[in-house]
Parts: sequence; C-alpha cells; structure tokens
Amino acid sequence: MLVNGKWTEDWQPVQAKDEKGGFVRQISSFRNWVTPDGSAGPTGECGFNAEAGRYHLYVAYICPWASRTLIGRKLKGLEDVLSVSIVEPALSKQGWRFGDYPGATADDLNGATYMHEIYTKADSGFTGRATVPVLWDKKRGTIVNNESSDILRMLNNGFGDLAHGDIDLYPAALRNEIDAFNDRIYPSLNNGVYRTGFATTQVAYEEAFAEVFACLDWIEPQLEGRSFLFADHPTEADIRLFVTLVRYDVAYHGLFKCNLRRLSDYANLKSFCRRMLDWPGIAETVNFDHIKRGYYSIESLNPTRIVPVGPQLAEIF
Repeated sequence: MLVNGKWTEDWQPVQAKDEKGGFVRQISSFRNWVTPDGSAGPTGECGFNAEAGRYHLYVAYICPWASRTLIGRKLKGLEDVLSVSIVEPALSKQGWRFGDYPGATADDLNGATYMHEIYTKADSGFTGRATVPVLWDKKRGTIVNNESSDILRMLNNGFGDLAHGDIDLYPAALRNEIDAFNDRIYPSLNNGVYRTGFATTQVAYEEAFAEVFACLDWIEPQLEGRSFLFADHPTEADIRLFVTLVRYDVAYHGLFKCNLRRLSDYANLKSFCRRMLDWPGIAETVNFDHIKRGYYSIESLNPTRIVPVGPQLAEIF
C-alpha cells in the first residue's frame, strides 16, 4: 500500500484484521460526485459538473466493484461520454498494473504504469490502498471518487441528459427495497466471499462461510418466477448481486473456499445470471479469462499461481 505517497512493500490482500482474524476492507477515501449542475452531491465538494469527455474510469475486469461501474456505464449509454482504462488481470508486486495483456490497456491518459501512481497524482501524500474503480477528472487532474456504489449511482443520475433515460437503475418507488437488499447482501455475500477467502483464523472463516450460504439461501426463493429482483429490468440491486455471482464458481468456490455449494446448484440464481448476461451490453463487461487469471495470481492464496482450466462455463450459465 501507499504510505505518505510512497509504495511500501509487496502487495498483500489483507491489510487489516478484526479481533477474530477476519478480513477488514479499506474505506474509500475520495467521495466527490459528478452532478448535472456541479452541486456537491451527498458527500464531497462542488464543481464536478457533468460534461462529455471530462471524466475517465479506471477499472479491472477481475474486480466485482469495478464491474459494477462498467455495467452502469454500459446500461446508461455513457461509452462515448466516459472513457475507460483497464488494468491487467494479474496482481503485481505493486498492485494493479497497466499493460498489453489481451483485454487490458495502457494508461494513455496519465501515462502511469501502476494504479498507485494515479492516487499519488491526485494526492502526493496519499496513504492507503490503490483500489479500483476510480473516477478521474481530466479537467482538474484528480480523483473524483473511488467508491463503486457512489460511482454506480452517479452514472445513473449524475450525468443528466448525457445518459440514456430508458432504464433507471435506482427508481424512486423502489429505493427502500433496493437499499434494504443492498444492506443485506454487502456484508454477507459481496464482501462475505472476501471475508471467507482472506480469513486468517478458523473461527473467522467459518463465520463468514456461514453468512455467505445463509445469504444465497435467502435470495434463491426470492427469484422464483421473477426475471429480476424488483423491476422488469436490472436495477443496481441486480448489478450488485450479479457481479458476485458471475465470479462464484470461477473463483470463490475453489480459491476462496466457499465450497458448500456452487452457483450452478441454485436453479434460480443460475437462471438470473443467464438473464443478466443476456441483457444487451452486460456480457461485454465480463471477462472470464481476466477473472480467473486475476484471482489465481494472489500468491498468498495460490503460491504456484497455476490457473485452473475449468470450470466449464456452459455448465454454470
């Protein structure tokens, strides 16, 4: 991680633990918002007006948090408004790296080799992890926001008329339901698989493991006879669920030891993933090669860095 703007050691997946040895995720530190009129939004400062070509996304295909924003960008028709750079899948000693691996890009905007250079360009004394996604302001030369839930929400309504209005990812009439669902699945499933995989004690692992499967068992019947969770189209709740599920059998079941059941053992969740992949544009945001190569490059979990050949994706989706 960065300490006072300096890279300090080889990249490690666990930087903080609770008293039981459980994985603790870093809190996002840049929380400004793009808004149609440049007002401050829920947090941060004003001055980040919605403008075509002004903003840029830094993402990783392997990262579910970053994939939320790629899906939001696609569903809101912002590809020509918001440019994007994609890091290589394998985590290097200095974290996320730009390069020429198939599907990845160079950083043609800022000329960085590593993602942590983007953070120090925004704040020369930054302390913390250089995570993705990052929403970058080309005009002011700084990070607007590095919290995926914020970015997804501003992609939905922060770009005003620049975005397509035919799909609302956060409809006013459904916000209470969406918020309650998001609050339930984040600690137990979205972050729960990480709490399972990166646990450093048996008790922390077993607690997180139980929560993952309790959550999957809770969601499965809710999708009976329904295409999506709360509407006739994907909302941000569907996106948050999907980005974890689509990685489940490919990475979390094996590498993260979430192996009580597979996604393919849940008929409704499996069908839901298929419908999400079939929705126009969403499959373009999923790169299974990056997902496998990225997760299996984590040396603390896979010292040999051997990438498994399976599973057969056709059997999952």
